[in-house]
Amino acid sequence: MGSVNSSGEPRLIIASNRLPLSVKKIDGKYDVTPSSGGLVSALRGLKTAEFLWLGWPGLAVDPSHRDRVDEQLAKEHAAAVYLDEDLAKDHYNGFSNAILWPILHYQAGKSMTPTVWEAYRRVNEIFADSVSNEARDGDLIWVHDYHLFLLPQMLRDRLQAQGKRCPIGFFLHTPFPADDYWRGLPFEEDLLQGVLGSDVIGFHTDEYKKNFVASCDVLLGSVQVINDHLRYKDRMVKTGRYIAGIDVGRFTRTLEDRKVQARIKELESLYKGKKVIIGVDRLDYTKGLTEKMEGYRIFLDEHPELRDKVILVQIAIPSREDVKEYQDLEGEVSKSVGQIIGKHATPHSTPLLYIHRSVSFEDLTALYAISDVCFLTSRRDGLNLVASEYVACQDRRHGVLVLSKFAGAASFLSHGSVLCNPSSAEGLSESLHQAMTMDEEDRINRHSALRDFVTTHTSEKWTKSFLDDLEKYRVQ
Repeated sequence: MGSVNSSGEPRLIIASNRLPLSVKKIDGKYDVTPSSGGLVSALRGLKTAEFLWLGWPGLAVDPSHRDRVDEQLAKEHAAAVYLDEDLAKDHYNGFSNAILWPILHYQAGKSMTPTVWEAYRRVNEIFADSVSNEARDGDLIWVHDYHLFLLPQMLRDRLQAQGKRCPIGFFLHTPFPADDYWRGLPFEEDLLQGVLGSDVIGFHTDEYKKNFVASCDVLLGSVQVINDHLRYKDRMVKTGRYIAGIDVGRFTRTLEDRKVQARIKELESLYKGKKVIIGVDRLDYTKGLTEKMEGYRIFLDEHPELRDKVILVQIAIPSREDVKEYQDLEGEVSKSVGQIIGKHATPHSTPLLYIHRSVSFEDLTALYAISDVCFLTSRRDGLNLVASEYVACQDRRHGVLVLSKFAGAASFLSHGSVLCNPSSAEGLSESLHQAMTMDEEDRINRHSALRDFVTTHTSEKWTKSFLDDLEKYRVQ
């Protein structure tokens, strides 16, 4: 084994498009603050002696300030992969989110220009240079998500040229679609070959893993499928399902906080006599927000007697606000919200509260705790950790989870949830009504089953199970 840290353990190097920190320019200076997001939440369980996280800082940093930013990032076990502003935009908005993201979620992608593919390829090369230069012989390397599909093979080539032996893992946080959708992508074979530079490739569900293997089998004649492995270029590549979870203890500790307890009492008083439905989604067309609003509108139309006795608190976290499709979506959702409130609000009550911004972790935890139903209507979702977060906060109330069957989480949480299909507004209304009228015994039994799963499949277990498999590829 090559160089390791002082504890005798190899380092873990994580590569993702964005760092788990926000770098902001304020009055000509750059500030570094912790960030949020699905990957950051899932990796909270990281228990390793030494790790380094490489990623784009989210903005172009003046070369004269980079040393200062590097210094701040180093304190947080992070390092920046600096990108030119136009290159970053073409990679992120142009290819990753306009071409890849829709196809991965079973939607039609935009037509592609050569410029954005070249940007995607170039950014993966820049990452490969940064990671391979940073890596020491024996380090584990864990690459995350669709922005970096080409990185594993590029990394393997560079590390071999440098005489370094580092196991490479790749984890996809989105769905992987059926192969006829995947074939709708340009450069679909190049993308598969890039991922196959890994030693271990991880997915949220068996379905996504099966779809990936099928695409490799159909498109790449050089791949041989052997159980959970693919033989590729005289190497055995493991494919596996690894269930990402949450840090349950963080929610438990927050719920015990005196300020949060006071907030819970305040909210319970505010919503006394009402059933509270909570929705927490990024404002993205894959999350089914327009479908949710239509389902809720029908629910209120069909049950007018409940309009003063129910409130949907919908948090819609802004996302990709510089992209026209997302601006249009925000307009659509806001219009639906206005129509529902306009029809069903009274001078003393409203059936819908729409919050188009992030809320603090403490407020979110309090809202989870006081809600009777969590309503998630994704059209497609890699997993959806909001479902697990809600369950973690429901030991007292035993609230009901209404969950889209197209969320990856439905593969594991169906036994304790009310499953719904977002393409049927009437079906959404019925699922909501079932959740609202469920008897106490059924609610307790369902919550208990969900709680068992969520407390067993934590973020710590996810990272450990993936890294244990990756560790097996280390050359002793």
